[in-house]
Amino acid sequence: MIFTRAPLRISLGGGGTDIPSYYRDHGGFLVSGAIDKYVYMLTHTVFQKRYRMKYSEFEEVDEPQHIRHPILRESLLRHWSGNPLEIASLADVPAGTGLGSSGSYTVCLLKALALAQRRAVTPGSLAEDACEIEIDILKEPVGKQDQYVAAHGGICSYTFNPDDTVDVAPVSLPLDTLERMNSNFLLFWTGETRSATQILGDQVTRTEADDQEMIDNLHRTKEMGRESLDLLQSGDLDRYAELMHEHWENKRKRSPGMATERIDNLYTLARRSGVIGGKLVGAGGGGFLLVYAPKPDDTRQAMRAAGADELPFNFEFNGCTGSEYT
Repeated sequence: MIFTRAPLRISLGGGGTDIPSYYRDHGGFLVSGAIDKYVYMLTHTVFQKRYRMKYSEFEEVDEPQHIRHPILRESLLRHWSGNPLEIASLADVPAGTGLGSSGSYTVCLLKALALAQRRAVTPGSLAEDACEIEIDILKEPVGKQDQYVAAHGGICSYTFNPDDTVDVAPVSLPLDTLERMNSNFLLFWTGETRSATQILGDQVTRTEADDQEMIDNLHRTKEMGRESLDLLQSGDLDRYAELMHEHWENKRKRSPGMATERIDNLYTLARRSGVIGGKLVGAGGGGFLLVYAPKPDDTRQAMRAAGADELPFNFEFNGCTGSEYT
């Protein structure tokens, strides 16, 4: 029995510039942090006569090409050559909430398949294999951020080069800055899920068509990613939070459906409670609202009154891990 887990993430600046339709022409840059919320997977390798897949649905098939779940199917077809497996998964949060669960799921699965074959795998190769499955094979309009954060963990900056290589640099933060980030960054559930495919698909289509408004928006987003890195490293979290607000205003202009009335109301309430800045994590349209709250208890009270549940979290620094039990 093999147990693997991969962390979810929150983007801290520059999100959206990791999509191939943009970075292959202009290069991308962002800062992102893994959090202590995970996708978990159990993989049973012996005495299996058929492939048994357990996720939100249940599948039992004779050959991997008959598996309906696209990530499971394509990962097994390309990264497994052994006997049938039983694979069961669950996560700390549902899919469609903006925390990168799809990328974490793929990384978690590929880590399990590598362990099952006694094959060493680096975080970089794990992330690239996951990107190949989602972006190149399944043609999902997603970026590379989620897979890289899930594989590496920690708070890192990521440079996405036009030749598809990715430079990963751990962000060095003073301990007191990290403590303030853990205490003052808050995540609240908006109560709305969304399909990232639709929102990101619009971004990809417009970028590939050289829509200047979209490209200029992503240029500014990349600049804010670099500014975010500088402010985090200097420990100027109040100024960073002001930049978060600008980041959100810029992101809202990117695609229709980025915000809803519910999301706008929650963000207004959060700002009235003392929040300096915030934004939706992920593609937008729903999921979790990330805010920087100098008075976190006041913000929690305001959000509780509005029916927005908090997801407590800390940053995590292990990345995708796995163990074998016999």
